[in-house]
Amino acid sequence: MRNPLLQGALLLLLAEACFAGIGALVKYSSGMATEAQVVFFRNAFALVLMLPFLYSRGWSLLKTERWYLHAFRALTGLVSMYCFFYVLGQLPLAQAMAVLLLTPFIIPVIARVWLKERPSQLTLIAIALGFVGVLLALPTPAPGMTKVLLVALAAATLVAVTKTTIRYMSSTEPAVRTVFYFSLLTAVFSVIPLPFYWQPLPNEAWLAFIGMGILAAIGQLAMTRAYALAPASAIGMWTYSSVIFAGLFGYLFWQEPVTMSWLAGVLVIFYAGYITTRQRLL
Repeated sequence: MRNPLLQGALLLLLAEACFAGIGALVKYSSGMATEAQVVFFRNAFALVLMLPFLYSRGWSLLKTERWYLHAFRALTGLVSMYCFFYVLGQLPLAQAMAVLLLTPFIIPVIARVWLKERPSQLTLIAIALGFVGVLLALPTPAPGMTKVLLVALAAATLVAVTKTTIRYMSSTEPAVRTVFYFSLLTAVFSVIPLPFYWQPLPNEAWLAFIGMGILAAIGQLAMTRAYALAPASAIGMWTYSSVIFAGLFGYLFWQEPVTMSWLAGVLVIFYAGYITTRQRLL
């Protein structure tokens, strides 16, 4: 018999690899396109790539009575994108992803208040360990960094709200429907500022946008399915895996250094994720 917690954790690992890849492509295209263009085309290409999945399951799948939750998730997700893309432009890729690892600390709080999910004592210990790991992995504070870190905190909070919303909707909303409406609504919302921030785009930017769309579609499907299989407070710690993928991409493509402090933080973070998941597999 398959363990839903293990499946959820593996799917979340896949999702976070995709999201780290999106971060790398955002960083790559940031010098060729405006933030409004990056946000819109990331969502637009993801929407186009979702259409075959929707067609294979029938258009009736779109029928929903929880449109307000889809709209809420899209708005929080869109604002978090703008915040995150700003942070990516100010920090190395691995460190930017590390800042956003505050998300798993916020998920159990939101899940406790909203979904009435009670984290175990071991999960609380793991959260504390994860917090220590993030502090180790973060860049050394520097003048002018306060604004960047506050924006990163806002992004992490909004991502936590978005992921908890997925869990709340999962009882009635299948993964394909949830991801389709997210892609549709974020594409519609993000087109509004596009005419005011338009500039000519080179071919490399278009290739990056297509890559973002592919990774976004795969990542959203995997993440949505993961949170449908397991409680957000149980597998949210595996969001930490994104920092490993980000560190790898940053080193390979921009020769960003992998410091001992960052590596130590990552090891602590992964141990925290390991113990919170292992307790439920035993």
